[in-house]
Amino acid sequence: MSTTDDDVNKSSAPLIEHLIELRSRLIWAIGGFFVAFLVCFFFAKELFELLVIPFKWATQWAGMASDKVELIYTAPQEFFFTQIKLAMFGGTVLAFPMIAAQIYKFVAPGLYKNERAAFLPFLIASPVLFLIGAALVYFFFTPMVMWFFLAMQQVGPGEEVQISLLPRVSEYLSLIMTLIFSFGLVFQLPVVTSLMARVGLLTAEGLASKRKWAIVIAFVAAAILTPPDPMSQIGLAIPTILLYEVSIWLARMIEKKRAQEQHARDVAAAAEPLPPSVDQTHS
Repeated sequence: MSTTDDDVNKSSAPLIEHLIELRSRLIWAIGGFFVAFLVCFFFAKELFELLVIPFKWATQWAGMASDKVELIYTAPQEFFFTQIKLAMFGGTVLAFPMIAAQIYKFVAPGLYKNERAAFLPFLIASPVLFLIGAALVYFFFTPMVMWFFLAMQQVGPGEEVQISLLPRVSEYLSLIMTLIFSFGLVFQLPVVTSLMARVGLLTAEGLASKRKWAIVIAFVAAAILTPPDPMSQIGLAIPTILLYEVSIWLARMIEKKRAQEQHARDVAAAAEPLPPSVDQTHS
């Protein structure tokens, strides 16, 4: 066998090992999602009733007398597919820690020790921030949006035309999932900008100079990601702008820490004794 063939075989061996490792991590990630999906599908009705609670709060805010809310489905298979969609969404949320852990285990061997130490906090902060955004949607914005829609009803005794809100199960689930996804995505802004600032792709000064554009983009993104009502659009745009300001502050902190570390290295390098010169060595 020639030297070229030996080099090719040696270079292909690490690639095969990486592919085997990737397959193993994918199996664990998909298996974790499948188990979480089955659990969520088994409790799909209970999970849906849990998601309806913000709608109940909205009816109370609207002054409706009944303690119960009514949702409908207009196709025989609609509620079944709604449960599947809910199980997929819930399964992804439950399995995310395992999926993130598998991604980290696959990437970590190729990182230096200081890079792993820098990457791990962001990996932990990402799901925490997503849950904060989801909690904000569940406890505040969904009841507020549903109250806004309920206020458009015409159900009074003096109304000649009675118009009442009777949402479909699929549309209500799509609404709350869209809000949770939108807020969860927006709450990743500090994580993304901090990572980019850490590797030098963004600076605090650059972020601050683009503040006006960021405000415009925040409202445009809110109009795209949320339902077409002003309550949810303003409710998403304002946290986005606040998170952008948090991102600027984090970028400044990262730059300050980097400058301090560079100063400490410079001081340590200046304190080291100089190597002997050639003349001193021969003398």
